[in-house]
Amino acid sequence: MTEPDPLMNDDLQPAVPPRVKRGRTWLSALIIFLLIAIPAGYIVISAEQSRDSGEGKEQEAAATGLTNAFPSRVQQRIYNVPVPLGSTPVYYYETNSWQTSSLFVQFRTNDWGLDHYLKSIGSSTADLKKGKATITPGQAAKVGWDFGIDAPWAGTTARMKAPHPSQQIMVSFDEPGHPVVYTVSTVKF
Repeated sequence: MTEPDPLMNDDLQPAVPPRVKRGRTWLSALIIFLLIAIPAGYIVISAEQSRDSGEGKEQEAAATGLTNAFPSRVQQRIYNVPVPLGSTPVYYYETNSWQTSSLFVQFRTNDWGLDHYLKSIGSSTADLKKGKATITPGQAAKVGWDFGIDAPWAGTTARMKAPHPSQQIMVSFDEPGHPVVYTVSTVKF
C-alpha cells in the first residue's frame, strides 16, 4: 500500500498549509495611535492660536490711543492705508461706530515711501499743499496729534464715495528726506 501524501487531503486535493500569524500588532497599535494623536495635536494647536488671537483683540479693543505697531493687512486693505515697508516707527488707532469707522495711522518713511504711499491711494506729492490742514483738531485730539505747532506741514485729501474709504493726510517735513505721514482714513456705511 502506498503511504498517504501529507500535502493531500482525503479527497485527493492539495491541502492548504496552515496560516502563519505574523506579529503585526505593533503596526496596528501605531496606526491607531496616529489616528488619535494627529487630530488631537491639531486641536491643541488651534486652541492655542485662538486663545492668543483673542488676547490680542482684547488688548487692541482696550487701547485708547495710538498703538506702536503696523496695522494688520486686513486693516490696511479695508481703510486703503498701505504703510510702506521700512517705515519706522509706525503707530495706529482704530475707532468704530454704527455709521463710520476710522483708522488713524502715523509713520516715518523716506521720500520713496511717501511717493509710493500717495500713489497707491490715488494721489501724489504734487497734490500736497503747504500749510493745508486736512485733519481736524477734534480728530487729532483723539490720538494726541498737535498740528498747531509751526512746522513745515503739507496736506491733501483723497475722497471716495461710500463704502470706499476717504483719507485725510498731513505730512511733516521737519526732517529732510524722512517725512512723517499722518493719515485718518474713514469708511462710512
